[in-house]
Amino acid sequence: MIALHIEDTKDFTSKLFLQEVFDPFWVVEGSIQTHCTFLLDGHLNRDFYSAEELEEANIENQPFVCWRQMRPCCFDLIKGKKTPLGFKFAFRLSDSNTEKLLLQSGVSLSPADVAGLFLNIRYKSNSILLTTGSSLRLFTTDKSLDHAWDSMVQRFLKQKEISFTVSA
Repeated sequence: MIALHIEDTKDFTSKLFLQEVFDPFWVVEGSIQTHCTFLLDGHLNRDFYSAEELEEANIENQPFVCWRQMRPCCFDLIKGKKTPLGFKFAFRLSDSNTEKLLLQSGVSLSPADVAGLFLNIRYKSNSILLTTGSSLRLFTTDKSLDHAWDSMVQRFLKQKEISFTVSA
């Protein structure tokens, strides 16, 4: 697990709420604090969709909504003259992207061993902190998956031209 301090808050929030940078991530949960606190549960409500809609959107096996689906609603909650007091989001890497990371990094775990790779975003007092995390379905002292995920997140941010410093 690493903590990354975002250097340009305005640029990051623009990329988070107005651009497609984080759209592929699944949203596990979140909260937005403005005049009240809005709590977000990212679990996909399958009953909301018909079987055809689930298949057409290719989300029939997806446990959470993508940021792409939630981003416009979240932007509506924060836009206006006043800056939000804070927000928090717990993003999860999709199963297919988790499998790609395992293959590319050579980590000796199967996709079934990984319960999730997480990117947590916290904004408070005009400061943004990202933290990484992982959850496994088995016990191991091997931290190679953590290191691979931490490296991937840093490469992702650099590729998207998001400046950060690693917090101690």
